Amino acid sequence: MRILMFGWEFPPHISGGLGTACFGMTQALAQKGAEVIFVLPKTNNGGDPGFLKLRSASGTGIGYEAAQKIQLSGNTLWNDSIRYIPIMSPLTPYLTPEAYIKAIRQFSSISHLEARDSLKNGTFTYTLKGGYGPDLLAEVYRYSRLAATIALEEDFDVIHAHDWMTYPAGLLASAVTGKPLVCHIHATEYDRSGENINTQVASIERAGLLGADRVVAVSRLTRDVVVSRYGVPREKVTVVYNAVTRPEVETNYVIPPRLRHEKRVLFLGRVTYQKGPEYFMEAARLVLQKMQNVRFYMAGSGDMLPGLIRRASQLRIGRRFHFAGFLRGEEVNRMFALSDLYVMPSVSEPFGITPLEAMLYDVPVLLSRQSGVSEILHHALKADFWDTRDMADKICAVLQHPALSREIVRNCREEMKTIRWENAAEQLLTIYQSVLGGK
Repeated sequence: MRILMFGWEFPPHISGGLGTACFGMTQALAQKGAEVIFVLPKTNNGGDPGFLKLRSASGTGIGYEAAQKIQLSGNTLWNDSIRYIPIMSPLTPYLTPEAYIKAIRQFSSISHLEARDSLKNGTFTYTLKGGYGPDLLAEVYRYSRLAATIALEEDFDVIHAHDWMTYPAGLLASAVTGKPLVCHIHATEYDRSGENINTQVASIERAGLLGADRVVAVSRLTRDVVVSRYGVPREKVTVVYNAVTRPEVETNYVIPPRLRHEKRVLFLGRVTYQKGPEYFMEAARLVLQKMQNVRFYMAGSGDMLPGLIRRASQLRIGRRFHFAGFLRGEEVNRMFALSDLYVMPSVSEPFGITPLEAMLYDVPVLLSRQSGVSEILHHALKADFWDTRDMADKICAVLQHPALSREIVRNCREEMKTIRWENAAEQLLTIYQSVLGGK
């Protein structure tokens, strides 16, 4: 089985939740004997993991024959299925607060008409920046054409596209090659934005999901959103749960002496509406009214961060509520290992890998019931994101009763034995076989 996979992230080329999932998934597929060609917008000439073929779309030459095929299919795709209007938009989820402010200030000086196109050796190409930036929709448009060119060059059986940024590429590649398309939905626009959606992003999402031969959703929660919001037939959507890669983790981090008498509660994720950070802070306020030997840590960056810093000051909890900023690599591992409880209070979380990562360090977890991962972690503590009093009571219970904490960890450790990327890979291979049988 040869899979042409389109993705916007892959470690170390932006290793957010989407990139982490793509890494674990493709590694497991490779172990099952599948060959994966993974196409990123830009690879920066490094980070090839060895178990797949990593290709950079940026700079790919589009010859005359390919351009003719792409033009015919692309005109129909972008004019009929997807309404494309380049706009300036700070779609930058992984920026630090400082970089985010800098990007906003640069909006007035950046023009979407600055296409950075070039002619090279008689072929036409686009130069992509990769990642998330103010002209993301224009990047998605260019990436689709470069990815379709790569599809005409490569030998493969099935196309697999991850999230809305690559759906146009998947649709176009399928149109020009006739190969079946599987669209993987990790988070919908309704998860990210609630009712205040970006209509252009939603239109791309809808076109991709309706145009795919099969849709893979990361949870039953996500499947229900796809069916109700976009009208995708339920029988077309298969749920394949994410997992977590099990590296040799270091769990023997030394707790500083000055903190050994205290308990530590962690929030780690984007500080945005979707992740529910304000509910975490409110729960912290309620806990600190009952317990004094607790410190709360909010690790991450996002548009809600400045307001939450002000809110912590207003609540007078700044001495016990700390903002750790955006963490990477070893910093994340250390933060997990030193925590007594991990809380994920998401308003709408299609899946949520971070609780599984916390459990690698034997850290008990408290999950929002509005999360996909809660469907498979039956022994984790759960609360509705809006019920901060229930959340606070459960935080206190875990911190005050070590036996409860140990019981949660023991039960979740057993559940983790079945949450494996190998199982997800088996399901994906079955899906690939089914769409190939229908062609």
